[in-house]
Amino acid sequence: MANKEPNRFVQHLRDLSSRLSAGPRGAGTGLKLLLGAGAIAYGIKEATYTVEGGQRAIIFNRIGGMQMDTVLAEGLHFRIPWFQYPIIYDIRARPRKISSLTGSKDLQMVNIALRVLSRPVASNLPVLYQQLGKDYDERVLPSIVNEVLKSVVAKFNASQLITQRAQVSLLIRRELFERAKDFNIILDDVAITELSFSKEYTAAVEAKQVAQQEAQRAQFFVEKAKQDQRQKIIQAEGEAQAAKMVRHTHTHSHTHTHTHTHTHTFICTHT
Repeated sequence: MANKEPNRFVQHLRDLSSRLSAGPRGAGTGLKLLLGAGAIAYGIKEATYTVEGGQRAIIFNRIGGMQMDTVLAEGLHFRIPWFQYPIIYDIRARPRKISSLTGSKDLQMVNIALRVLSRPVASNLPVLYQQLGKDYDERVLPSIVNEVLKSVVAKFNASQLITQRAQVSLLIRRELFERAKDFNIILDDVAITELSFSKEYTAAVEAKQVAQQEAQRAQFFVEKAKQDQRQKIIQAEGEAQAAKMVRHTHTHSHTHTHTHTHTHTFICTHT
């Protein structure tokens, strides 16, 4: 495609030259100037290119191949037309969502999805291009994400994946960062966006939760009944103690009165 455009332009100039060559002699000189100016403008256009913000360029040379030591930053750059070709990379971090269906340690099927924020290592773009091309994320990320997810998820039971989600996320992040480095890719962020199980397992978990709630409720009523019984016993003991004290007080008072009467009678009789 790059060779066809210059050929079309040159052919267009030749056709224009053929049509104008039949005119007056002065037209030939003007035509030459026009053709020269056009050729210069075209040459300048083909010899320059711009690297936009957030991009980097590497150079492929028809003679020497990839220039491994050249990574060009933003701005206007020059090249040798038809011999040097710039390859532009976007080095800004890009989000990508990747899902995987894998198995837990207790053989439960787990559907887990990650949001991955990735970008290429700018200084290693020539190597990245040779190994993976421009669509490096399409070629590598799904593969290494699935590999890491299967490895990490298999270390946990299904219930642990829920209760220890922070630890699971940390392990996934750590292993993915290391694997991505092997392919000259930087991961700025990795986050679990979805974690779900099969319908059967979900139903079993819900049933277990309901049973636990019912058991807790029954235990609550049992404890409440025991507490009520203890309160009744304490109340009955208190009432019994109070009655005993009343009887004791009454008996003591009666005995004192009887003794006083007997003494008075004895004194009167003796007198």
